Amino acid sequence: MASTTTCTRFTDEYQLFEELGKGAFSVVRRCMKIPTGQEYAAKIINTKKLSARDHQKLEREARICRLLKHPNIVRLHDSISEEGFHYLVFDLVTGGELFEDIVAREYYSEADASHCIQQILEAVLHCHQMGVVHRDLKPENLLLASKSKGAAVKLADFGLAIEVQGDQQAWFGPGVILYILLVGYPPFWDEDQHRLYQQIKAGAYDFPSPEWDTVTPEAKDLINKMLTINPAKRITASEALKHPWICQRSTVASMMHRQETVDCLKKFNARRKLKLPLARKQEIIKVTEQLIEAINNGDFEAYTKICDPGLTAFEPEALGNLVEGMDFHRFYFENGVKEDNCRSNFREEMSSSASGWVALDGSTGRPFIQQEEK
Repeated sequence: MASTTTCTRFTDEYQLFEELGKGAFSVVRRCMKIPTGQEYAAKIINTKKLSARDHQKLEREARICRLLKHPNIVRLHDSISEEGFHYLVFDLVTGGELFEDIVAREYYSEADASHCIQQILEAVLHCHQMGVVHRDLKPENLLLASKSKGAAVKLADFGLAIEVQGDQQAWFGPGVILYILLVGYPPFWDEDQHRLYQQIKAGAYDFPSPEWDTVTPEAKDLINKMLTINPAKRITASEALKHPWICQRSTVASMMHRQETVDCLKKFNARRKLKLPLARKQEIIKVTEQLIEAINNGDFEAYTKICDPGLTAFEPEALGNLVEGMDFHRFYFENGVKEDNCRSNFREEMSSSASGWVALDGSTGRPFIQQEEK
């Protein structure tokens, strides 16, 4: 069982190795428990940069992860709190994303899709039985335990999960995932976010020809039941696991290789990756707006959550001014806003391996950025 320790130092029990990933306030590194030699993944959160609300979210994530013990869920093994840092020790999963693995396979069939969604449904069912809703079911959070053939699918990242009671465990994501598993693209798609939302709200999807012509009626029936808009009429995870297309897979699901699905899934994966630079730019703009607000308000505490005060002369005693006496916000804008929108003196290092040079567009007053990959 995962426990929270405040008196034991993480490095007394674990040895850290290479970085596996990075988030806004955290980094994930491979680690080994010294007494046993067992390897894990340590999520290291810099709690000095967290707001009170972020602290609550961290506590909720740890509390939820302690509840969940299932072979298809990335398990929390330890939780250690120290001054300035919190360590969450999870299963080390090395197989990468499920969707990336599928496109690398030589053979992929409807029966394989059935096996994948069965494992996802098992994980979702366990969550619901424990009073938890994941709320962030997406390809990036569907991982494989290892690179071995037939490795278990693992549901990861419970940062947005919530605890619920009674019949509030509405779920919709598994139906979308199943649709993608069968044809390689999602049931709802539009570049315009408003129209996309309207599609989802109305449950406006179909099974277009020719790609759906080779999908069995049983698979389509399960999708229809999983994508029912009314939660009261939607099939539950427990009921879905009893559907013939899953529990009678060997005789119901087609064994035909679905090359078109693999090809479409490759394009879908590529589009997902292309969206990351835009997300990074939006993140930089958001941080910049928070920085400007902190400067204008003379809010040193908020400022230090974004920037290292040691890199500037901004000090709380200066009440929002540089030590030299110049207003910091004036320093920022004078060095950031030029007629030709040149680079600002402010550089924001992002957790997503990108750097952004920030200025303000003189005509719109909006942050203007240029992005660089590290």
